[in-house]
Amino acid sequence: MKYDEWISGLDLVDAGKEMRRLIVEMYPICRSITGEGLRETLRIIGNIVPLELYEVPTGTPVFDWHIPKEWNVLDAWVKNSRGEKVIDFRRSNLHLVNYSLPVREKVPLEELKKHLFSIPEYPRWVPYRTSYYKETWGFCLSHEQLASLKDDIYEVHIDSTLEPGSLTYGEFFLPGETTDEVLISCHACHPSLCNDNLSGLSLATTLAKRLGNISRRYSYRFLFIPGTIGSIAWLSKNEYRLPLVKHGLVVDSIITGST
Repeated sequence: MKYDEWISGLDLVDAGKEMRRLIVEMYPICRSITGEGLRETLRIIGNIVPLELYEVPTGTPVFDWHIPKEWNVLDAWVKNSRGEKVIDFRRSNLHLVNYSLPVREKVPLEELKKHLFSIPEYPRWVPYRTSYYKETWGFCLSHEQLASLKDDIYEVHIDSTLEPGSLTYGEFFLPGETTDEVLISCHACHPSLCNDNLSGLSLATTLAKRLGNISRRYSYRFLFIPGTIGSIAWLSKNEYRLPLVKHGLVVDSIITGST
């Protein structure tokens, strides 16, 4: 099928529904720049387009960066002295600062507040915070919730691991009539955030699937990578490919409408 025929026959409503289903499936996963959440996301995408997966070990030099330790998390919460969860990772994975160290201790409110993050100008929003390259821990919550915390002793529990492992990324290549490439990348490392960047993941996946059904002048290379460090890791291993890349696009934070 040629491009003009493909465009005229494309069902945009069906494509939109397909992308929404993919977002719904991936939304609950706690992703990061490394770890099982990232791998699970790539496995889901790999069921739609055949990804080639790469693992880059912790400590690998990539230009003037190094691949960080691998982070995984099972659970995290803060309880008051009555045993009530006042912050709960299971309720929203945005509540935990991404890459938080494992913690099990009791602290007074004054000490706890040093590890809490909110957005005063948007009192009902829960911010997204990370600590990829500084070993610490923290929780995010709405400013309204922060203001409601009473002077108390709080139990902090973060069931996470930060240890040598690897960084994972996926690649899908569609050969064309020429070796000239269009490089399309998207970030696969953000947790439950629909616009940033589940929208980009779903659009890139759907585009990759549909481009496989038409004849192509250019070759297309799709990268599903963690932000910044994933791009650096790919470039460090594929610098020799750059003369072939004639066009590039980062699919990130696509504005989505409601239905």
